[in-house]
Amino acid sequence: MTDAAFIIVAIDGGAASGKSSSSRTLSDRFHLLHVDTGSFYRAITAELLRIGVPAADLAGVQTAVKHLALGTRVAGRSAQMEIGGRVVPDAEIRTKQVNDNVSHFAAIPEVRNALLAYQRGQADVARTRGFRGVVMEGRDIGSVIFPNADFRFFLHADPEERARRRASEGGQDSIRERDRLDSSRKTAPLACPDGAVSIDSTHLTLAEVVELIAAPIAARLGPL
Repeated sequence: MTDAAFIIVAIDGGAASGKSSSSRTLSDRFHLLHVDTGSFYRAITAELLRIGVPAADLAGVQTAVKHLALGTRVAGRSAQMEIGGRVVPDAEIRTKQVNDNVSHFAAIPEVRNALLAYQRGQADVARTRGFRGVVMEGRDIGSVIFPNADFRFFLHADPEERARRRASEGGQDSIRERDRLDSSRKTAPLACPDGAVSIDSTHLTLAEVVELIAAPIAARLGPL
């Protein structure tokens, strides 16, 4: 647990379950640093592909991740990963090539281990920048990164509804395939952490999901 004046909110779930939209809204409402760990894995995937290291080259990946110089740039209320002092732009991390490869890189233990301390360090970034806490979204936040987070939520929805949402956003990845890869990996698989609040967002609006998450946070933090 953290001190009463600073909170950590963990939001896990599969692709298009509502994590990002909910997290960004909560960030604005409660002045929390928004941390999208999926974008971190996408950035590393884009970088490794850029330098010619495929996920199948385990030795190459293990060597490459040891030499990645990771930093954080805060833009508004969002944490952005820097690699070698450069933020990898959305145009590079949302390509079909990255979509097709990110789950394969994310399944490699050395990649996850390389990001473990970095992700936990985002809480220190938030404290230093004067935020009231951090809202971190991903697939293993409440189970691995911050198992003792003040608030832990797991969002899920029917695959068909999530596919519809992703298509409406212009996404190109396969929801079912991402689920299969993320749920079956040996290291930190996608699963609802014990004790986390599970929310089925299939038939809920974004506002309804946000209110379910925001209510206990508001009770802890009080008025802004």
